Amino acid sequence: MSKSQQVSRVLFRALQGTLKQPKQVLIRYISMDTQWPVQASIIKKLTDSFQPSHLDVINESFMHNVPRGSETHFKVVVVSNRFDQESLLKRHRLINEVLQEELQGSVHALSIQAKTPLQWSQNASPTQSPPCLGGMAREKTQHSEGR
Repeated sequence: MSKSQQVSRVLFRALQGTLKQPKQVLIRYISMDTQWPVQASIIKKLTDSFQPSHLDVINESFMHNVPRGSETHFKVVVVSNRFDQESLLKRHRLINEVLQEELQGSVHALSIQAKTPLQWSQNASPTQSPPCLGGMAREKTQHSEGR
């Protein structure tokens, strides 16, 4: 695991006193410094919009055919009371709306897991992301080989 992956998985108790259930707040984050501005922006926007009881923002760019240090592929796990009574599709739409600027910019792929606190208490493990199949590099190779 790379240093940036290790840092992104650091747990900290944040926003205590600003959330309704501060004792249960766990947010995985990467430092809010300028080294990772896209990830920092995603964390801030999701936190401000959903007041999550749990938030994972995982930069999965290292799993793809992109330059080292890229911020192009993310997985977010958002657990919020705001999702009560909302369909899965609506939850995804809400998150996509909040991250519209990032999705129109450098973020190429966003995996979303949006759960209610009850759903999270029943299954608190994020799904594993599938391996990269090569993306554009694979398509170029297949094209040049005449496939």
